[in-house]
Amino acid sequence: MTRDEMLKYEIDYFVNLMRIKKAQNDTNSELEYQIKVQRNKLATLGVNTNDYEID
Repeated sequence: MTRDEMLKYEIDYFVNLMRIKKAQNDTNSELEYQIKVQRNKLATLGVNTNDYEID
């Protein structure tokens, strides 16, 4: 897997987690943890996750 392919995969995964979070009505600690881990992975790759937040 190339770096670009890995970045695309990781960004897509993060965006999917954010979509799930947006659709929920209450807090899900497992989802919050997965988002935290994914943010750290993307930060390691140099990706700013603020660009992918859903309002």
